[in-house]
Amino acid sequence: MSLSVQLDTPHAGKYEQPIGLFINNEFVKPVDGKTFEVINPTTEEVITSVYEATEKDVDIAVAAARKAFEGPWRKETPENRGKLLVNLANLFEKNLDLLAAVESLDNGKAIAMAKVDISMCAGCLRYYGGWADKIEGKVIDTTPDTFNYIRKEPIGVCGQIIPWNFPLLMWSWKIGPAIACGNTVVLKTAEQTPLGGLVAAKLIKEAGFPPGVINIISGFGKVAGAAIASHMDVDKVAFTGSTVVGRQILKAAAGSNLKKVTLELGGKSPNIVFEDADIDNAISWVNFGIFFNHGQCCCAGSRIYVQESIYDKFVERFKERAQKNVVGDPFAKDTFQGPQVSQVQFDRIMNYIKAGKDAGAKVEIGGNRKGDKGYFIEPTIFSNVTEDMQIVKEEIFGPVCSISKFKTKEEAIRVGNSTTYGLAAAVHTKSLNTAIEVSNALKAGTVWVNTYNTLHHQMPFGGYKESGIGRELGEDALANYTQTKTVSIRLGDALFG
Repeated sequence: MSLSVQLDTPHAGKYEQPIGLFINNEFVKPVDGKTFEVINPTTEEVITSVYEATEKDVDIAVAAARKAFEGPWRKETPENRGKLLVNLANLFEKNLDLLAAVESLDNGKAIAMAKVDISMCAGCLRYYGGWADKIEGKVIDTTPDTFNYIRKEPIGVCGQIIPWNFPLLMWSWKIGPAIACGNTVVLKTAEQTPLGGLVAAKLIKEAGFPPGVINIISGFGKVAGAAIASHMDVDKVAFTGSTVVGRQILKAAAGSNLKKVTLELGGKSPNIVFEDADIDNAISWVNFGIFFNHGQCCCAGSRIYVQESIYDKFVERFKERAQKNVVGDPFAKDTFQGPQVSQVQFDRIMNYIKAGKDAGAKVEIGGNRKGDKGYFIEPTIFSNVTEDMQIVKEEIFGPVCSISKFKTKEEAIRVGNSTTYGLAAAVHTKSLNTAIEVSNALKAGTVWVNTYNTLHHQMPFGGYKESGIGRELGEDALANYTQTKTVSIRLGDALFG
């Protein structure tokens, strides 16, 4: 079996798809030579097979990253690190159509949305390229005969485990700050969506990165992911995914070498609409907040709360808007919602829909599979829900939401915070006082006002409570990939003779 195959997409045509492990700037076969299939969620058919990394391959990738970190990369100037990241950003833009097509192929996201993702990847990489030579220490004046300074140093070899919902965007979110700070990387893509990460790996070498600085492997979480989390020569692990797996990674890190950990985990985000909101604007953003990316979004606004005076009107208008969402072939230009990523995810969502029906919630629209081929699910809105229902408490990660009414601002804050998660929230109102008061009271890492899902690489993103540890994006992300060293120099004579 070769290290690449030729594939075809309706958007970008034929292209060469790497299927090996990217270690030391080369695609290689794994030690055991194992492969696994990649499924097209639109057709339920096999796209291709890629090589699977095991613990042995993680060892090899980590050794390559360690050699690079302790060797030439450690002496690379911050300016040149920045240039390499900017080179990579430029290559993402140059190959935007191909990268977007590959995302749509194995993830199923609409091609229009995939193009936005790739543009945001380039923006993120370029942003951290700009930060590379601006990570600075400082001098601290304590006494006249002492010279003290603080250095911000890279942590070392960083293991990074990314999810399947935004494959290349998460690839960029992880690699950008790690490289800007001078670290080396071993990144594992999600087993459902390995193709884009491997195509992007080709661009790493083209951008001019030295061997071993960025290594990309495909494999399963329980094998390769677990090996990264527990590896004794990985200095830091970053993970985006479910809270359940996040707990396992935290335990593995503690049980090995007590490596640094950042976690961006699940959410059950409230989307709160007050009676003075611009209803057309609010409906547009509430629709986008839950059905964007097929509901496969950690910050999805899946709990919608509407003030009772406008509740009935809002529900009817929201149903009308949601039914206009085009669900279908991700390569069709007017598609908004493609298929869910896998059979497992499809079954999970349908089980939640059944649980909602069984618990007595009312299906306002949707609630069924769409078509008979592919993992398509109708946009689904539940009303007549209670706070103790599964569909209100647990993260569904699909095109399913609940809608409830509230009376007062205090009640909106209370129900908004009645969750173990705290990733995101939104407030829709024309009152600046209400916007600020409620935003400040909500226990969430990001609060949007009169908008939703408008993430940007300049703004920190992460969760309160069980939604994670640390922040991604913005200047805050740099703290995840640096450690502080204090140097104190005695200038005067000996103190003790």
